[in-house]
Amino acid sequence: MALLSYREAVARGIAQELDHDERVVFLGEDVAAPGGVFKATGGLLDRFGPLRVSDAPISEQAILGAAMGAAMTGLRPIAEIMFSDFLAVCWDIVANQIAKTRYMTGGQVSLPLVIRTANGGGMRFGAQHSQSVENWAMAVPGLKVVAPSTPEDVIGLLAAAVRDPDPVMFFEHKGLYPMKAEVPDGEIVDILGTAKVRRTGADATIVALAAMVPRAIAAAEELATLGIEAEVVDVRSLVPLDTRTILGSVAATGRLFTVEENPRLCGWGAEIVSIAVAEVWSDLTGPPVRITTPHVPLPAAAELEDHTIPSTARIVETVRKALG
Repeated sequence: MALLSYREAVARGIAQELDHDERVVFLGEDVAAPGGVFKATGGLLDRFGPLRVSDAPISEQAILGAAMGAAMTGLRPIAEIMFSDFLAVCWDIVANQIAKTRYMTGGQVSLPLVIRTANGGGMRFGAQHSQSVENWAMAVPGLKVVAPSTPEDVIGLLAAAVRDPDPVMFFEHKGLYPMKAEVPDGEIVDILGTAKVRRTGADATIVALAAMVPRAIAAAEELATLGIEAEVVDVRSLVPLDTRTILGSVAATGRLFTVEENPRLCGWGAEIVSIAVAEVWSDLTGPPVRITTPHVPLPAAAELEDHTIPSTARIVETVRKALG
């Protein structure tokens, strides 16, 4: 076992896949010589050389256009878009080209590529560098969507994404980069479309993603001191969505709470609530509750940003009030 930060896990995960398959290449803005703006890709250029690890121009369209072409011609590229907000600059390539090519060619052309990007707020970067946009990608047919919450999941889910025949959007929460956890030695390969129960409980199910998972776990521990045992489910993959694990938990506890950093309107939690109401309605003992960021641009001021993004205290208070 090794104690790794989420940031170090990114580099180890990319290195694992570069070692595993010579068709894997990595490109993006400042990812090679500088080691990434978040210092998550350091050492890769020295280890694998400029033919496998490349700095790209400051052009999101160029990065994803090159990655798409590489995937169409036999490589398995990992492309980095520095901030997830910048996906808006190249969204046509993502939503209309990368996501649709396999369908439009009748399966003759596959696109085994991964788009990594730093997502989410909490870093005082303001409205254009702090958005959680995983629900953008979730709404596009043809894309798989992943958002790991632990260093081990970064490595395992990245491996699963790189080895998948379809394009995968891989959202790394920038607020998690410093967090550390023990990670097993050797190769780690996970499975896309699988959620994990991070804490068991019989009174309520809290479904969370990425940086909201540690907050949900902390909230569950605090709720336990009040006599409420909450189960925490880490979604991990939005597409495919592990409804078996999520609905199994909700059916057992009878209550559903989603914790979402993306804005409330059309957030991923709304889809999970919709599925739960349709599939396990008779098991619910109360209405599902969504704990979200309001539908506002994220402020840069520390106090305002902290007030906007769901906190452990807000999760505790919301669950406590709902359960009476």
